[in-house]
Amino acid sequence: MARVALVTGGIGGIGTAICTRLANDGCVVMANYHPSESAAAEDWMAGRAAEGLNIYTVAGDVASFEDSTRMVSEVTAAYGPVDILVNCAGITRDKTFKKMDPVQWGAVINVNLNSVFNVTRPIWEGMLDRGWGRVINISSVNGQRGQFGQANYSAAKAGMHGFTMALAQEGAAKGVTVNTVSPGYVETAMTLAMDDSVRSAIIGGVPMRRMGTPAEIAAAVAFLAADESGYVTGANLPVNGGLFMH
Repeated sequence: MARVALVTGGIGGIGTAICTRLANDGCVVMANYHPSESAAAEDWMAGRAAEGLNIYTVAGDVASFEDSTRMVSEVTAAYGPVDILVNCAGITRDKTFKKMDPVQWGAVINVNLNSVFNVTRPIWEGMLDRGWGRVINISSVNGQRGQFGQANYSAAKAGMHGFTMALAQEGAAKGVTVNTVSPGYVETAMTLAMDDSVRSAIIGGVPMRRMGTPAEIAAAVAFLAADESGYVTGANLPVNGGLFMH
């Protein structure tokens, strides 16, 4: 029977690649989107259908525990319990710390870190009961090394891996793995919109002299989601072209 996968932030650049890869690997895939993005989600789903992919969309505000619980219940009722959860939703509100206000701090912590609790919690017990599950948290190289102007983002992304390591210990004896993927700079609409000089400076600092592709992040997720990766848990898999080595 096909595994059911839920990808938060699934209609974004990296999320789209993850959804596509998991669908191509035979999963039934739910791409989560924020309720305010319903028009974009419809267009996105039409694009995936045109590619012949078994992907569906589900609205949910992952910054809200109540709405995340509702979303998971909706997915479970329609497609069955979630076997693979990819926590990919994320935003940035970059400011130097002396200019950062509580709203900018809170927004990033809520969407990038609290969402991991909000969505994983209503799925977790079912995974333990069934004796199989994969939770994959999409962090960032900047959660490993920090980044100027991203105290909120770096804190949230570092927190994701702390969550991974703790939860991995709770799931290990039950056949449920929890892992982190930490991408470096990736070619998405956001990075492609950067000024050329900024992009060049970033690429100049990457030993591979290029940005990653969303498909390369998706490949790391697919590896961790696979049945044969059941002995990998609590790991942080860097996909950053050598930008940060630890």
